[in-house]
Amino acid sequence: MSQSKVCVLGLGYIGLPTAAILATNGFQVVGVDTNEDVVDTLNNGEVHIDEPGLRTMVQAGFNSGNLQARSEPEEADVFVIAVPTPLQGEEPDVSYIESAAVSISKYLKEGNLVINESTSPPKTTEETVRPILEESGLSAGKDFYLSYCPERVLPGSIMKELTENDRIIGGVNDESAQKAREVYEEFVEGDIYLTDATTAEFVKVMENTYRDVNIALANEIAGVSEELGVDAWEAIELANRHPRVDFLRPGPGVGGHCIPIDPWFIIDQAREETPLLQMSRDINDFQSERVVEMVEGMVEAVKEPKITILGVAYKGNVEDTRETPALSVLEKLEGSGYEVSVVDPHVKDFPYDLVNHEQAFRGSDCAVLLTDHEEFTEIQPDEMGELMHAEKILDTRNLLDHESWESAGFEVRRFGVSG
Repeated sequence: MSQSKVCVLGLGYIGLPTAAILATNGFQVVGVDTNEDVVDTLNNGEVHIDEPGLRTMVQAGFNSGNLQARSEPEEADVFVIAVPTPLQGEEPDVSYIESAAVSISKYLKEGNLVINESTSPPKTTEETVRPILEESGLSAGKDFYLSYCPERVLPGSIMKELTENDRIIGGVNDESAQKAREVYEEFVEGDIYLTDATTAEFVKVMENTYRDVNIALANEIAGVSEELGVDAWEAIELANRHPRVDFLRPGPGVGGHCIPIDPWFIIDQAREETPLLQMSRDINDFQSERVVEMVEGMVEAVKEPKITILGVAYKGNVEDTRETPALSVLEKLEGSGYEVSVVDPHVKDFPYDLVNHEQAFRGSDCAVLLTDHEEFTEIQPDEMGELMHAEKILDTRNLLDHESWESAGFEVRRFGVSG
């Protein structure tokens, strides 16, 4: 199977790593993206995504001759759809998947395998992708094979997890699932489980919905802890020592392209049956408002406050700002008339100007840590305090050594701990 030609549509956070891993495992791979800048960047030997190990893998693929980047699909044995599935309001937008399927249908031949890896509302592969591909005159499951195989990776560990994690493969029939298994078993070290396409789609969105609900519970626990005078972080750590308890961590909101998005793929199909999921979304979205309320309480005596924002990536040690709650916090602070300055050692492109630590802290009345980048633990509070108007900091991630900041004269507030 490793001598097969694979056409990967979409060279983003999942498509590009997948294309590179396939290429370094002996497949002939054509990576396709409609963004000409992405294609040019890759063909010039660079990568447009900051992910550990990705550059090395991509360059190895190109140097071997097994990987190419193009702006149009071409004939192949296997087609992999790895395009975004954003929201339009609260409804999934599958137009990118539809466009990818249309482009594949022009090159589809008997015996081909099509794999949808894009996060999809359940039944998308059967009711959206299949009819488009069958407009070619070929029948799915008979003339060509069609499967769904979702990724299960974490930004910052994508290259490792693409090979080590278990995979779920759902086919439109058993033969389709088996054909897809032949591809993934070439590089996946974890176990591979076969099911039908709709079940696989549902499992994918279930996984991220579970995490969203769990984080919403942690955020409610944090609010209750503040009322009780309890340290939520200590309480959660102790509760998690129970062998069947696993609280996630509270914070300023939920970001990334999965957790805040995928629950809507379920809600959209069964609104009356999903009050818990809808409430969890509301709770997690409200956390940005909680951050602003806490900041307002810390600077209420200041006439024209300047606020320093530490981190705008949605999680620590990555550059990914998709669906980041930091954007909502910044918009709300500016809407309240506050001046804001932003520092993030990983992010390169963001709607707000990014500055260095000294510029961010100079003249600031309050610093707000929104992202748990390791670099922020190296900040010297005494040095930053000398630059500020008022020595105040809000740590929404429980990242900092609070005793060091307090000994340097800072007023320190934390999520889940009464002020």
